[in-house]
Amino acid sequence: MGFTIGGIREKREGVRRRGRSSECTAVAEFTGLWGWDVAPGARIEAGGCSCGDAACGAPGAHPLRRARPVRAGATLADATAAWSRWPGAALMLPVGSAFDVLDVAERAGRHALARLERMGLPVGPVAVTPQGRAQFYVAPGSAAVLPRLLARAGWDDARLDLRALGTGAYVTAPPSDRGGRGPVSWLRAPSLDTALRPPELRLLLGTLAYVAHRVQG
Repeated sequence: MGFTIGGIREKREGVRRRGRSSECTAVAEFTGLWGWDVAPGARIEAGGCSCGDAACGAPGAHPLRRARPVRAGATLADATAAWSRWPGAALMLPVGSAFDVLDVAERAGRHALARLERMGLPVGPVAVTPQGRAQFYVAPGSAAVLPRLLARAGWDDARLDLRALGTGAYVTAPPSDRGGRGPVSWLRAPSLDTALRPPELRLLLGTLAYVAHRVQG
């Protein structure tokens, strides 16, 4: 996938020596280690969203329409060349190819993550946003099967604060700012195993639905 972990460390040193941005290093990690595409995203500016649309409904929290994503497998040099056209851009991850995302309230997400880890169940990357959401990275295709799995488990009428993001959606990647409200951070950072093979939704959904129901009840 582009370069090794050792190579990442060496390139990090090169980034510091040459003054390249931390965003480029993060992009290179996502593409070269985790196998994810990364799209340059809009950011908050004094006049509103950097996309230039005065009526933007998601200021600072969406990909830039004119920017091409940096594809999985790209190197640090590739990332630097691409990001030089969009300095300060947020790191946006397209959902639906490498992973889908299950989005829940942060409080429920933190409780569910602790419970899942105690149970020894597989858990992929988990991010938290400054808007108080926890985002569980799960296998691609999860968004399509979520309604069926909830119905099968009897949760379809519970009005849970839980939704799945699939193809066409984007999430802001750590350490980027989310809509001018602060940075997104990892509750559980990616690893080689979890990034390339995120867990199936059915393995996590029972615990997440149960905890989400208790927290909002």
